[in-house]
Amino acid sequence: MPKSTPLARTATALLAGALLFVATPTTQAAVAAPSAVQVNQLGYLPDGPKRATVVTASTTALPWQLRDASGRTAASGTTTAGGADAASGDSTQLADFSSYRGTGTGYTLTVDGRTSHPFDIRAGLYDGLRADAMSFFYQQRSGTPIEARLAGAAYARPAGHLGVAPNQGDTSVPCQPGVCDYAQDVRGGWYDAGDQGKYVVNGGIATWQLVNSFERAARSGHAAALGDSTLRVPERGNKVPDVLDEARWELEFLMRMQIPDGKPLAGMAFHKIHDAAWTGLPTRPEQDSQPRELHPPSTAATLNLAATAAQCARVYAPYDAAFAARCLTSARRAWTAAQAHPDRLAPDSDGTGGGAYGDTRVGDEFYWAAAELYATTKESRYRDAVTSSPFHTADDVFTAGGFAWADTAALGRITLATVPNGLPATDLTRVRASVVSAADAYLATMSRQGYAVPLPTDGYVWGSNGQVANNASVIAVAHELTRQPRYRTGALEALDYLLGRNALGQSYVTGYGDHTALNQHHRFWAHQYDATLPNPPAGSFAGGPNAALQDPVAQEKLAGCKPAKCYIDDIGSYSTNEVAINWNAPLAWLVAFAAER
Repeated sequence: MPKSTPLARTATALLAGALLFVATPTTQAAVAAPSAVQVNQLGYLPDGPKRATVVTASTTALPWQLRDASGRTAASGTTTAGGADAASGDSTQLADFSSYRGTGTGYTLTVDGRTSHPFDIRAGLYDGLRADAMSFFYQQRSGTPIEARLAGAAYARPAGHLGVAPNQGDTSVPCQPGVCDYAQDVRGGWYDAGDQGKYVVNGGIATWQLVNSFERAARSGHAAALGDSTLRVPERGNKVPDVLDEARWELEFLMRMQIPDGKPLAGMAFHKIHDAAWTGLPTRPEQDSQPRELHPPSTAATLNLAATAAQCARVYAPYDAAFAARCLTSARRAWTAAQAHPDRLAPDSDGTGGGAYGDTRVGDEFYWAAAELYATTKESRYRDAVTSSPFHTADDVFTAGGFAWADTAALGRITLATVPNGLPATDLTRVRASVVSAADAYLATMSRQGYAVPLPTDGYVWGSNGQVANNASVIAVAHELTRQPRYRTGALEALDYLLGRNALGQSYVTGYGDHTALNQHHRFWAHQYDATLPNPPAGSFAGGPNAALQDPVAQEKLAGCKPAKCYIDDIGSYSTNEVAINWNAPLAWLVAFAAER
């Protein structure tokens, strides 16, 4: 049932954008050692799984030693055979030291004369990353100054796209010719990725995941960890959870993208807004002089607005009843408009100046929006839209490659499984069982691999790291539904992969690990291109291996790579090393889960 649209912006559009990047000396592709000990370079929780992947040609078990910072052997054992790892081409074995419950910093693991990067074993391991993964969104904000006291001096900048010269601004943006005859105030929101466009369908899934992370934490009794004054946002101290303050910045933008009453297609949402041509690299937002344009409204964007605004109405009600009511009004208008215009489909051809985010099948968005509206209102018309959707009984809502901005039915399924609603008991049991079954499938995939990744061998697509985090979040939801420890273990092991236990020994999160991503593709975190500009801040998340090699740097440096090794830490490799809100959002969600104790 789920569609097979691209998981990221179209390659042709981004290839056009790449022409604005003046080539600089590129970094070398990361190459895994012929033998290596790959670990989570941040570390491990005392009560969590502690496993490492050993790359070795040996077919017999090997002794391992866990050593503390002083070099003393803290634990020892022998590896177990892992066999060939198809995605990487590596021969692997597994070192499992989960039974060790000591704590400290600077541990290393040595196997067959090879020693891992250092790592910690401690409680509170993920507290810093939880804050930094969320800080990414503040620093991607459009239409507001980024303050040194919150982001650090290197990242402070004036507000972008408010109409202050040389900006033409987002406060009065015209449509592309023939789309509309008026201008709209669409200020605010988050810059989507390494470019300075703002896209409703990518903003929708990212917003949902941030708000859902709080809603899930509240159900599990951990809301305080994401509460007021826990994050570096200017709204801290306002008696509203900081994660909701951050998500509201995007929600306000999403509602500004809705066509006002009295205009043609009222209630629909414009699909996106960005420069008329690709923004040059590097360009800080306040220095962008290009005209900005609204692109045609789409059914998919309208349903993203309906879903996220309905979720907003439910979750924000205890903190700001007026804002929650405004969200619900917007959600209802969007739903009605989408029903009236179900075939306003975004094409893949609209890729000049920004990603197309084409989407030609929107049944999944209808299901997701109906589920959110039903969970919030309990109204029969939305229940009927849920139960009559073919996605409600489909077995393949959770695909092996994971949900994404173009495949959102899983979001509706998760909401129905976890938010109290009026579905019949047998229906609710089936919905919840489908989440657990999906989690079991991801665990089975992990068990067959040398690096325990919840992705199939053909899953290394544009943004594969975001897909790993999305699938891990499904595993974590199964833990909430069942309380069975194996699901927490699986979600934590997926984080191990993202933080260094992978075929390249590469932490894909800036600032976390010895060998971290440093040169992600970004218009103003562009130190590799301009030494006066910073590298991306701690907590930014690289897109990850992409076997399709959809940029010139990847094509030159990574030809012939195995899928799990098709990554290069180079600012020019936008198809493997860009950042994006819809990748940092599941990372933030997953880390918030991992940090609970």
